[in-house]
Amino acid sequence: MKPVVNAVEEEFSGRMNVLRVDIHTEAGAEMAKELDFQYTPTFIFFDETGKELWREVGGLTTSRIRDWLGENYSD
Repeated sequence: MKPVVNAVEEEFSGRMNVLRVDIHTEAGAEMAKELDFQYTPTFIFFDETGKELWREVGGLTTSRIRDWLGENYSD
């Protein structure tokens, strides 16, 4: 998954911020509780106000993100 996340971070730079959370750390485990996720990878997309827009558990591709952004946000 790391290469996909790297590609997403590069391709969507300026349109979204990518935060990687290691749930095996104390801070990561606390964030997992707060955001109510148990499985990795879990991708959660928020708007600029912090409202959750989309959640995907498991594998994700840049094309899936590109499609979702195209359906929901246009420049």
